[in-house]
Amino acid sequence: MVSKRKLSKSDAHGDSLIAELPQTKKSRISCKEKTSAEDGVVENNNIFVQLVKSAGITLNAGERQNDIAVDQATFQKKLCQILRKHPFYPRIVQEFVSGLETHIKDRDQFRNCLLPCAPVRGEGTRNLVHSYCESLIKLLLGIETLQPAIITVLLEKLPEFFFDTVGTFGTNFPRLIVNQFKWLDKILDSKDLVMKLMQMVSVSPAPIQHDIITSLPEILEDSQQSEVAREVSQLLKRDNRLTVPILDALSSLDLDAGLLAEVRQSAMIIVPAVKLEDLPVVIKFILHNIKAVDAVEVISALRKNLDLSSCILPLQMLSSQSKLKSQPQTSSSTSQVSSSQNCVKLLFDVIKSAVRFQKGISEAWIKAIENTVCVSDHKVLDLIVLLLIHTTNTKSRKQIERVLRNKIPLGCVPEQLLQSAFRNHSLVIKDFFPSILSLAQTFLHSADPCVVSFGSCMYKQAFAAFDSYCQQEVVSALVTHVCGGNDVEMDISLDVLTDLVTLHTSSLICYATFVKNILDYTEKLNPQQIRKLFYILGELAFSQRQEDSYIQDDMHMVIRKWLSSTVPKYKQMGIIGAITVAGSMAAKRRKEDGCSLERTQQSEEHCRQLSILLDLERIGKSVVEDFSNDFVVDLTPAVDGVHLFPVKSLYNLDEDESQGTIVINLLPLLSQNWLGKSVDENTTRNQGKKIVSPECLSPSFRLLRLYTTEQHNGSMEEIDALLGCPLHLTDLEIEGNLDSLAKQEREFLCSLLFHSLNWFREVVNAFCQQQDLEMKGKVLTRLQNITELQNMLRKCLAASPGYVPPRAIFDCEALEAAPTINAVGLVKKKKTGEKKQKSEGSKDSSADHSQMEENPEGNQPEAETTQLEKVLLDTTEKKSGIPLVQLQSYRAFFRELDLEVFTILHCGLLTKSILDSEMHTEAREIVQLGPAELVFLLDDLCQKLEHILIPPAAKRAPFLKQGKACRKIGFSHLCQRSSQEVAQCAVELLKPLCNHMENMHNYFQALMTENQGVVDGPRVNIQEHQLMSSCYQQLLQAFRFLFAWSGFSQRENSDLLRSALKVLADRLKPGETGFLLLEDLISESFHYLLNFQHSVPNFQCALTLTQLLIVIAEKPVASWKKDKIASLAKQFLCQSWMQLSGTREKGSQFSDALHTLLCVYMEHTDNILKAVEDISSVGVPELINSANDGYSSTYPTLTRQTFPVFFQVMMAQLENSARSISAGKPSDSSEVQLEKLLHWNMAVRDFHILVNLVKVFDSRPVLSICLKYGRLFVEAFLKLAMPLLDYSFKKHREDVQSLLKTLQLSTRQLHHMCGHSKIHQDLGLTNHVPLLKKSLEQFVYRVKAMLAFNHCQEAFWVGILKNRDLQGEEILSQDSEENDPGEGVSQLPREDPAEGEGDISGSEGGSKHNDDDEESSE
Repeated sequence: MVSKRKLSKSDAHGDSLIAELPQTKKSRISCKEKTSAEDGVVENNNIFVQLVKSAGITLNAGERQNDIAVDQATFQKKLCQILRKHPFYPRIVQEFVSGLETHIKDRDQFRNCLLPCAPVRGEGTRNLVHSYCESLIKLLLGIETLQPAIITVLLEKLPEFFFDTVGTFGTNFPRLIVNQFKWLDKILDSKDLVMKLMQMVSVSPAPIQHDIITSLPEILEDSQQSEVAREVSQLLKRDNRLTVPILDALSSLDLDAGLLAEVRQSAMIIVPAVKLEDLPVVIKFILHNIKAVDAVEVISALRKNLDLSSCILPLQMLSSQSKLKSQPQTSSSTSQVSSSQNCVKLLFDVIKSAVRFQKGISEAWIKAIENTVCVSDHKVLDLIVLLLIHTTNTKSRKQIERVLRNKIPLGCVPEQLLQSAFRNHSLVIKDFFPSILSLAQTFLHSADPCVVSFGSCMYKQAFAAFDSYCQQEVVSALVTHVCGGNDVEMDISLDVLTDLVTLHTSSLICYATFVKNILDYTEKLNPQQIRKLFYILGELAFSQRQEDSYIQDDMHMVIRKWLSSTVPKYKQMGIIGAITVAGSMAAKRRKEDGCSLERTQQSEEHCRQLSILLDLERIGKSVVEDFSNDFVVDLTPAVDGVHLFPVKSLYNLDEDESQGTIVINLLPLLSQNWLGKSVDENTTRNQGKKIVSPECLSPSFRLLRLYTTEQHNGSMEEIDALLGCPLHLTDLEIEGNLDSLAKQEREFLCSLLFHSLNWFREVVNAFCQQQDLEMKGKVLTRLQNITELQNMLRKCLAASPGYVPPRAIFDCEALEAAPTINAVGLVKKKKTGEKKQKSEGSKDSSADHSQMEENPEGNQPEAETTQLEKVLLDTTEKKSGIPLVQLQSYRAFFRELDLEVFTILHCGLLTKSILDSEMHTEAREIVQLGPAELVFLLDDLCQKLEHILIPPAAKRAPFLKQGKACRKIGFSHLCQRSSQEVAQCAVELLKPLCNHMENMHNYFQALMTENQGVVDGPRVNIQEHQLMSSCYQQLLQAFRFLFAWSGFSQRENSDLLRSALKVLADRLKPGETGFLLLEDLISESFHYLLNFQHSVPNFQCALTLTQLLIVIAEKPVASWKKDKIASLAKQFLCQSWMQLSGTREKGSQFSDALHTLLCVYMEHTDNILKAVEDISSVGVPELINSANDGYSSTYPTLTRQTFPVFFQVMMAQLENSARSISAGKPSDSSEVQLEKLLHWNMAVRDFHILVNLVKVFDSRPVLSICLKYGRLFVEAFLKLAMPLLDYSFKKHREDVQSLLKTLQLSTRQLHHMCGHSKIHQDLGLTNHVPLLKKSLEQFVYRVKAMLAFNHCQEAFWVGILKNRDLQGEEILSQDSEENDPGEGVSQLPREDPAEGEGDISGSEGGSKHNDDDEESSE
């Protein structure tokens, strides 16, 4: 093994040491004959030459190596004997060394002495000489009498070559000289040699330093390694250029644990500044020999310091420079980029090797990522390492999936992080493709929409970044998902394929055969999915490639088959497919100008056949005629026929009827449809009557207006009569007569209102963009009609339980049944109203808050009440006693509003001219977008923005498959737009939204001034106040949804973000924001929105404003913004929030909002412990001293009903704050220990205050919270504080003793809660008891261990601790307690004999407890 090591470390001669190595090896094994003096043999009277020759080595001059004719050991023995037996010994040694010095003055001869000797084999010496021989110098160093002098000669010779470049004289002399000291059998004075080498390091150039340092492990003796390693490690801090050789040398040395940790820390510090090519060596050393105890801490520090963005920046700079330079320079830059990418790949190879071969590294890395809480602290490195571990360590795959499933919904691993990983590190990630595919497939099966979305993004990025094999696997996996039958997987997979066919058409064409196979599984697809599938196939089929014609043929056959089917479902699928393919052809034909005639003829043939199948020409000509014939009639005084209700024309905006007014024949058509259910359809057909369904009214009009817009370049003048024409309805003044109507009549009336609303919605969709002032006025009037009809519909639905509305959306197969209400509510609503109000307060403190722990985020139900409905529920029900139904639950039965409708928000006051018969203006009527109409529009806008811009992770998780299916209903047209398009539309609406919000601000400011700050003043219009409050709330919500869009973090949307911020900044500094930096725009926008804090009318608006400011401040967060947000949140918490009835705000929604705002305050305050102490020691005592319905004067939001909310947030934040205190280390200084002790002292004091509040507020939710978070706090104390106490007990004994005594009082109270829970046999509370008692027991024995560690065992003693209830009274219900030896207390030495028991109480605990055991576990 030694010979192999020597062989690998030896150097050869020639122009380059490495290049000449093969030649040297060849010369070593060749048989040479003896040479004469004429061939270059050194012949002189030098004593050195003569003695060496007599010992067996012939010295050569020039390029030839020295020849050795005897074995190496024989040479050394012979020469040693010659020297010792020489008559002039020991003077001969000095002469011998002087001769050596003279001989090596010639560089060629010196090189020959440093290079291995060449064996000379004659006929008689063939087997006496080894094929490999050491150099002459190394052989001389092996002779003890010569070694010290030779070492001195070599070290003195070394400075001669300081400034020689390698290759000047054909050899790297410094490296050869240093190599002579390696692997010597014995060094007489090793310490002196190492000292001289280290001195040489301090003065020599970097290349020689590199050679000396890397050679140290082969030179040092074992006893010197620790001392030299410490000296070498100091160089690491002084010179980064020596990072690689130093760490390489240190990794080969045997270091003690302390020195290893110290060097590792030094290496950790230089990680951010080290060169990219040196980074793998540094990481390799850091990960080398990590103990399991330190693994998490080391890797946490490493991932904090290792930033891959520093690796990306050089790549981007080089690529940008290459664009500006000539081709040769570009090639050089490309080479540098490739080299940098290889360095990054080598870095992950190092990590992969550590994960694979070092036990505990993978678990520690996963744990370090899990422990990272802050969203901004997650890096691309984390994602790549998780993929690496998933690929390398099969046992950790489930754990990796769990970590990602937990992190993704929290936004810790956003899709932007994934995109960055694929974009910048595709060379590394490609090795993990099997894991990427496996994770993507797993994520698409998830119930969390955010995880599903992340899985789809993995598919898209893998297809875009990898080669054809990976692309084929991605397409196959997506096709498998589509054919699997799961609706969510089918939708998301088709969406991914749609994105791929749009962005990577040419790449996806190669795999069109795979996609075409989906046609065999269309039975499982709904109409929306059919449309997506044929769009994908159409894009692939009508591409520029001729060989794709087979896809066209297959699609044409399938569509023709479906269209000829008699089954309605297949016929519908055929129509959707044919229209979608026709659209693809129309889009592609515009790009086919340069294509061949054959291709054009083929496309025209398919277009002709599809036109025949769909009869497109007839549809285009008759769409206007059919609509007029089916749905429009002339307005006449009387309407013929028998109908369920009397016919009356309503909502006519064209008051001049002299020219004959048309009317939408709605009620007669609906009556005919209802009555036709009991009449034989064949009889109707025989009479020649055409049956027209009123469900076709709105879709037919939409087709008509799209056709008209296309034909007349956006003008709607051809059909403008439909905007103001009336509808055939009935008298709708039926509020008091609903009970007298039959069930069929009530349901008929509901259907009539649904059809009327959907008609008006489509009318608004059609005419919202018209510029004519008269048309604008009519559109606003139609909005007023919608709000009026919705109010009527709520009353009718409340009286019609079990009613299912008519379909309004036809792109899904089955709609979920609308929620129903209890008919008994009509009778009992009025009587039980007072009881509900009376019991609401008690529910706040019991039932409502008992669910708070299970649902701490305050999630709302899926069918969330809109702002307009809240107002109407509060006002109309109080006036009439008639209950109202939430229309939000019926979203699937309303026509969708287009995004263009929100251009109405630009309108302020409009004038509508009323024209007489001579076209003269007789009067002017002011038409205004009122509060109810504004709330209606803002409600719909917020729903759209939330659906498209806010990722599902930030919203409630839908309930199984039903929630997933319902989520997209009502957003069909919206989903056809990208999130960028929706964001662009929202940014264009910012100016009118700002106008409306400033109007709200001015309204409430004037109202407070007029009523002197009293909310329920006598001159306050309650309904108007509620409507304006709803407007304010929705405006703030719309701003928040827009700026919370994650797409703003993408580079391509930076200009859009600037445009949005510029709109807000312009409100403060008009015309001065054109050249502001992004940070300045964010600051100005923040201050603009902060101005609205004084006018928010209710607590929900206050919370939304705070959340909006947080979203703005996160781009990026500045410390002053964090302070502003904390100050604002505290201001809102310290404000009295009154309802218009004069009572305080309360209820579950208020509690949820309070919980969120309180968390915001705690997270943004600079000192959480101080904030908790302030509330618990100031606000809570004020509440205790107030009346039963009182509140805290400092924190008016703190009442007896909201105390559980405050208590839960304070306990949770206290526990989180305690966990953020780093654990104590032996290396901590006294100042650091004292600072940590102060933090823990404050945390334990807060904990003691909160736990003792249970004596006053002993409700079940408070007890549950205290048991849960009490255990977590004790566990954090055991893990983080006890190591600190171990090392600081001797220096800060009094502080430690005070800390433990305070905590012991709290643990005693926790023990009393455990007894209370068992006595009351409350399952929800007793579930917490076993784990809590186990933690309390561990605390006792951990304190005992700490005292033993500090040699204070006498300070711990055990006694009996009695079981008591919450008030401290002894529990005497169980006789077994008196004789149970398991209970005990322990106590630190008391300073005052009169002091009460200061015990650190404890018991056996654990699994030995029986059901009746009430032991102390403190």
